[in-house]
Amino acid sequence: MKNLRGKIVWITGASSGIGRELSLAFAKEGALTVLTARNVENLNRVKDLCLRWTKKCWVFPADLSETHNLKELVDNVLEKTGGHIDLFVNDAGVSQRSWAKETSVEIDRRIMELDFFSAVTLTKLILPVMLRNKSGHIVVVSSISGKFGFPMRTAYTASKHAVQGFFESLRTELVNDNINVTIVSPGRIRTDISLHAITKDGRPYQKMDKGQSNGMAPDLCADKIIRGIKKNKKEILVGGKELLMVYIHRYIPWLYYKIVMRIGN
Repeated sequence: MKNLRGKIVWITGASSGIGRELSLAFAKEGALTVLTARNVENLNRVKDLCLRWTKKCWVFPADLSETHNLKELVDNVLEKTGGHIDLFVNDAGVSQRSWAKETSVEIDRRIMELDFFSAVTLTKLILPVMLRNKSGHIVVVSSISGKFGFPMRTAYTASKHAVQGFFESLRTELVNDNINVTIVSPGRIRTDISLHAITKDGRPYQKMDKGQSNGMAPDLCADKIIRGIKKNKKEILVGGKELLMVYIHRYIPWLYYKIVMRIGN
């Protein structure tokens, strides 16, 4: 999918952060964009910006953690787009800042519902359309936390490991169906993800992590992701020097444990 002009692209988590910048970048490519997130006001701001570059942009607000409502959402989107989705980008998610010993299973389930089950549910609802059209591209924004464990992220990391496993397996199942699957694993990107991260009592963390504030600009991140999508890459790692942890974990595990245990203490 080297040329995105006129393609219908649905982005979740589109109201802020990476999702917002991806929405704008797709619009600049001439794609027809569908935007979904909870914050209607922010979505409409993104829509107004998208319409500077693209002919059409639709807003479909939704709380994706309410997975029982997602079939209706998909039906409504497909009705507006004429039953066609060329590219689906699942970016919606929430991070975590709490120790496992202090965090209830209810909080774990809340994180898993949005970060894993919403992506799976939406993908399974959209997949029949792509199979019928004999083309499509599914993109899921995971995290480098889907590659290794990290303190105060137990449920978040678990959800991203689950995302990695599900979409890697899905890719193998779709190899003969002309449907591509791309897993994006960002490192530290300068977004508000830490501000909105869930704490042990379910309230937002409301602090900007130092690593986050010094991270890659989200528009640069979005540009790198779109370049990878246009090349049909299976995996996209994007970030700064923190990406080294992926390779340290893979090839020098003793060093990974030494580093991460120090952080945990």
